[in-house]
Amino acid sequence: MNNIILLLIISVIGPLLGAVFGIIHYPSKRFMFNMLAFAAGVMLTISFINLIPQSISFSSIIIAVIGVAIGALLMYIVDKVIPHIHPERDIDKIKDKDFCNINKSSRYLNTALFIHNLPEGMVIALGTITNAVFGIIIAIAITIQKIPEGICVAAPTYYCNKNKFKSFLMACSTLIPLLMGFFIAYFLYKNLSQTIIGLIIGITAGFMIYISTDELIPSSSKKVSNHSTIISLIIGVLFVLILNMFVV
Repeated sequence: MNNIILLLIISVIGPLLGAVFGIIHYPSKRFMFNMLAFAAGVMLTISFINLIPQSISFSSIIIAVIGVAIGALLMYIVDKVIPHIHPERDIDKIKDKDFCNINKSSRYLNTALFIHNLPEGMVIALGTITNAVFGIIIAIAITIQKIPEGICVAAPTYYCNKNKFKSFLMACSTLIPLLMGFFIAYFLYKNLSQTIIGLIIGITAGFMIYISTDELIPSSSKKVSNHSTIISLIIGVLFVLILNMFVV
C-alpha cells in the first residue's frame, strides 16, 4: 500500500508543478527542454535495461519483441489520430495575438491529453506488480515530461482568461485520466497470467521508446544551440543506473 501511495504522489507532482509554473512563473525554454531530454534519458534506459529484460523474464524473448512492436505501433497510431502536445511549437503560440480564440483548441488539447494520459497512468501502475523501484523510476520519468504539458495547458488559458484558479484547475484536470489509467491497471494486472504481463511490460517499453525518440528528444534539441540537452539526457541515463543499484 505504501508503494501505491508513493507512486500516486510522484505521478501527480508533474502536472501540479506545470500548472503552477504556467500561471505564476513561466520557466525558460532552456529549462523545459533540458527536462524533456532528462526524461528521454530515463525512459530509454529503463526500457532497455529494466522493462525489456523484465518482459523476457515474465514471458519470453518473442513475447517481448511482439510487445515492443505493438507498443510502438499503438503510439504511432494514437499520435496520428490525436496529435500530442509538442512544447517547442505550442509554447511559441501562447502569446500570439490570435491565440485567445482557444475555446475549441483547449477542448481539443484536453482530449489529446486524455488519450495520452490514460495509458501512461497504466504504465505507472506496472510498479505495483514488478519491482517497486522500477515503478518509481517510470513514475519519475513520466511526471517530469508532464511538467511542460501542465504549462502548455495552464499558461495559454491564464493568458486568455486572467483567472489563475480556473487555469490551475484546467491544467490539473489532466490528472483525471492519469489516475483512471493507474487504478484500472492496478486492479486488472492482478488477474493476468505471467505471459500477458510480460507482453504488457514489452508494450510499455515500446510506448516509452516511441515517446522518447519521436517526441522528447526532437522537442528538446530543436531550439537549444549548445550541448546542454545532451548532457541532460546522459544525466537521465546515469540517474537510472544509479537507482538500479538499489534494486534487489
